[in-house]
Amino acid sequence: MRLPSMSQPFLLAPIAECAPGLPGPQVRLAVLGARSVGKSAMIVRFLTKRFIGDYEPNTGSLYSRLVRLEGDHVAVQIQDTPGCIQVQEDCVQVLDALSRCVKWAEGFLLVYSITDYSSYQVVRPLYQHIRKVHPDARTPIIIVGNKADLLHARQVQAKEGLQLANELGSLFLEISTSDDSQGVCDVFQYLCKELSKLQHAGSTDRRRASIIPRPKSPNMQDLKRRFKQALSSKVK
Repeated sequence: MRLPSMSQPFLLAPIAECAPGLPGPQVRLAVLGARSVGKSAMIVRFLTKRFIGDYEPNTGSLYSRLVRLEGDHVAVQIQDTPGCIQVQEDCVQVLDALSRCVKWAEGFLLVYSITDYSSYQVVRPLYQHIRKVHPDARTPIIIVGNKADLLHARQVQAKEGLQLANELGSLFLEISTSDDSQGVCDVFQYLCKELSKLQHAGSTDRRRASIIPRPKSPNMQDLKRRFKQALSSKVK
């Protein structure tokens, strides 16, 4: 299926449940993938509209920002993650810190580079790891093929990314973080919209569950009738 800064050390301290002081709904996102696929560049592109091509190997940062989404302000927290993921026989070895991040987040971007087939191979086991932690199929996960501008170095065809997304029941999009800021914004905004819908549906379900129907008052005439019947049967 296709889609039509504040930073803190990575999980060295507990991540707040919401961005302090930011009004309105809050959503927690995590961007996951192998090393050097452009995760940090995607986040910065979304939050600042700027593209920075060179980053030091990232130990992970938490970004908090108030984002305007369809007229409403949404407090977005995005966890950048290090690319310390190893795949062996279709099993993903994930750092404990990364596992804690998966438990913390509500929506996920799984990013690979179209120029690195090994980064593509990380996506499936990483997706399966997320589903173990979040078995609810409604938890939104988007698969992103980044660096779509580097066609001369392509190792992963678009149809492969689309096929994988269809198999996993996820959404898929190829983007170029360096050339197309709108494509990056579309990915994050779609994820925020899906989480906002889930949060709204969840609050509605909780309100419904809290409304306990009042028991019907007993029919006094019926009780008197039954009492008389019981007395008459005893007299007989």
